[in-house]
Amino acid sequence: MAAAAAAAAWVRAVFLAAVAASAAEALGLDVHHRYSATVREWAGHRAPPRGTPGYYAALAGHDGLRRRSLASAARGGEVAFADGNDTYRLNDFGFLHYAVVSLGTPNVTFLVALDTGSDLFWVPCDCIKCAPLVSPNYGNLKFDVYSPQKSSTSRKVPCSSNLCDEQSACQSASNSCPYNIEYLSDNTSSSGVLVEDLLYLITEYGQPKVVTAPITFGCGQVQTGSFLGSAAPNGLLGLGMDSKSVPSLLASEGVAANSFSMCFGEDGHGRINFGDTGSSDQQETPLNIYKQNPYYNISITGAMVGSKSINAKFSAIVDSGTSFTALSDPMYTEITSSVSIMFN
Repeated sequence: MAAAAAAAAWVRAVFLAAVAASAAEALGLDVHHRYSATVREWAGHRAPPRGTPGYYAALAGHDGLRRRSLASAARGGEVAFADGNDTYRLNDFGFLHYAVVSLGTPNVTFLVALDTGSDLFWVPCDCIKCAPLVSPNYGNLKFDVYSPQKSSTSRKVPCSSNLCDEQSACQSASNSCPYNIEYLSDNTSSSGVLVEDLLYLITEYGQPKVVTAPITFGCGQVQTGSFLGSAAPNGLLGLGMDSKSVPSLLASEGVAANSFSMCFGEDGHGRINFGDTGSSDQQETPLNIYKQNPYYNISITGAMVGSKSINAKFSAIVDSGTSFTALSDPMYTEITSSVSIMFN
């Protein structure tokens, strides 16, 4: 203890001396995550490989403790998932970004992919064809499924609901509304019926408190393609612009403003907050709003390949549910031709 106190006193003396030497000069400290490459190098720490399910599980356990210690420091105006605003990029699950959400009464927890390129939130439910609950590919993770019959707060969404897009498939207005979504990945889809239940959130301001919000989501009875294990095996959370996306539904319930923020760190560990309206001095990228194509569409004004500037204008969709960048012609040919020239 004496040695620790002496070391602390020495650190304070050095710090104060540095401040006295130049009051106008900015001071900074490098901050490292406990599982970052730098910390592993210093401490010889054997962390799970980055982006694996084990890495996610270790982070989640640590962050639960951190959230409790930082609860009094939560800032205002936003809500996050009750299990925290942490997001994780999981390489073993399609290099997508994931978060932990809780649904129903009693609540059931899911690890869902975050997708700005789609709208509907769905989880595996009363499964006919779903990803397995346990697998060697999941590490020590074991997934849950949702069942409307097991939740006292579950409600069916009838075909008469304005959120029902498949009314033509309904035999009567009182039937449960079906859904079927085809995704860009080959032969990848989710289908089932819409249900409503409670989503558990926590306020990010003042004294944190749990908030329950009724949310409409898909009871995913049949999944195909990538959803059977290689990506989003435990559900997908739509963050798009449609009225049935999670941000839109939270806004319609008055839970949060119709906005959200996502930040992704270099190690794949990030955060998501709902109702985050940003700051007045932040830089912004305008969105192109097309009613017939309601995605987060931005304008690209050019590109750089090495030292060569390519002056081409086109629009592109920002999609957190896609792990690669895709370009169409003529931009694709122009960029690839420039890359080829550089290597020749």
